[in-house]
Amino acid sequence: MTIEVRVPQLPESVADATLVSWRKKPGDAVARDESLVDLETDKVVLEVPAPAAGILREIRLNDGATVTSGQVLAVIDEGATALPGASAPAIMAASSGVTTKATEAAVRADATGAKLSPAAKRVVEENKVDPKAVAGSGRDGRVSKSDVVNYLSAKDTAAAPAPAPSQTSKSAAAPPTGSAARAGRADQRVPMTRLRARIAERMVQAQATQALLTSFNEVDLTAVNELRSRYKDQFDKQHGVKLGFMSFFAKACVEALKRFPAVNASVEGNDIVYHEYFDIGVAVSTDRGLIVPILRDADQQSFADIEKSIGNFAARARAGSITMEELTGGTFTITNGGVFGSLLSTPIVNSPQSAILGMHKIQERAVVIDGQVVARPMMYIALTYDHRIIDGREAVQFLVTVKQCLEDPARMVLGV
Repeated sequence: MTIEVRVPQLPESVADATLVSWRKKPGDAVARDESLVDLETDKVVLEVPAPAAGILREIRLNDGATVTSGQVLAVIDEGATALPGASAPAIMAASSGVTTKATEAAVRADATGAKLSPAAKRVVEENKVDPKAVAGSGRDGRVSKSDVVNYLSAKDTAAAPAPAPSQTSKSAAAPPTGSAARAGRADQRVPMTRLRARIAERMVQAQATQALLTSFNEVDLTAVNELRSRYKDQFDKQHGVKLGFMSFFAKACVEALKRFPAVNASVEGNDIVYHEYFDIGVAVSTDRGLIVPILRDADQQSFADIEKSIGNFAARARAGSITMEELTGGTFTITNGGVFGSLLSTPIVNSPQSAILGMHKIQERAVVIDGQVVARPMMYIALTYDHRIIDGREAVQFLVTVKQCLEDPARMVLGV
């Protein structure tokens, strides 16, 4: 009995998805609920599980295809078992009498023992290179064109005889030819991932539709450091999570947002929508790009709740298991470029929000305190905001409030 593998129902806000990669090939045995293929939407990667155990009979769509809800991806022969002694693609081709593009690709991979990009395959065929001799630098050992070119260059260099003394000057003056000339100058064209394309679209949209301006301030984090040092062991023991900086910044931003509602607002047509809740987005960097999971009702969360949520978001975002709902909405965003060493930057607003706070690297600098020059752990902070609804006075006072809360954390407890 054959069973079709279909695209699951996509979220209402997502029209389609991109087929990223198959985890199985035709002829492979699959277990029920085993992940078969990854689908990438604008925000998350979805795993499509096998609806039944058996043999993957046929793959209908190849990597890179655009798919919609309910579309057939593959066919499983329920209850079947793989035959020993032959490659899975060859078995499937023989049993079905039809060889799909995916099957042909799999057979070629089995025959060469290497995964080649189209450009690499062409160079391999032109230069009669054994693909198994080329080390792949791409994902899952995939061999790119530059890998083949570098292999040819190294091979030519090793095989070339040393020039005679009388020919040295002539050889040095002559331009390089053949594969040696191509070494290090290869291009590899790859399509943007859905997430990267969406990020690009949102960033351009924000720049084109909002009047963006950035204000700066700096914060002395001595008090925060002292609190973290004093209570970090007790906090970790009691709550099972480390006390980081992000919870302090999230709490400080909530206090500032309460005082300056325009920074927590957004523009819809000719209306300004003032949000009476505080859903704080926290930017998380992944291999696929930047995503922004949301801390719902951050004003009602404790320091421990915030730290646990952020740690959970970061782990699942990098594993690709974060949900669409966790990335939707948000009234304000915090991004921390300091973890990568950024000293100062101008973050771009996550539209349709109206403001974003940028954190940066903590660096000891000389500052004047009570007439004395002392070294303090300082951080530059930046607020990029939509000047259509947020005035410069509000933006500056917002940053001053954040600064005051962080330099005297008791303010966040007392609400002053």
